[in-house]
Amino acid sequence: MQARGGFHHIDLNVSDVAASRAVYGPVLEFLGYRCVTDTPDHCEWDLGPDGHGASLGLRLCDPALRQHRHERHAPGLHHLAWRAASREEVDRLHELLVARGITILDPPAHYPQYSGDYYAVFFEDPDGMKLELVHAPGWI
Repeated sequence: MQARGGFHHIDLNVSDVAASRAVYGPVLEFLGYRCVTDTPDHCEWDLGPDGHGASLGLRLCDPALRQHRHERHAPGLHHLAWRAASREEVDRLHELLVARGITILDPPAHYPQYSGDYYAVFFEDPDGMKLELVHAPGWI
């Protein structure tokens, strides 16, 4: 049975699907997602062995808007965060990000200002979207 109110899917517009795939692909596959669509204009990953978990898709944006960079503090999405099973998992993803040359905004650290046990790494996609992997077992 699926949890009522959980996210079904998220689609993100990107300026370059191949460049974005190089960031999202390794991260999502590390987290257990599997690629179900991979074309020059659209990629999609599903979580769960039966495809009934959450889905994240990348779609090529309107060509007239490709020069725009994501503005985190403008109306719209501020950042996207995934849950980690442990602090060690956050550290392992950080190692993968560094090995792939993915932009790190903040390396793994403890953020007690968010909650007592909040441990996260923050990184960025090619369009400037802030991404996060967090282990915070006492929060949400």
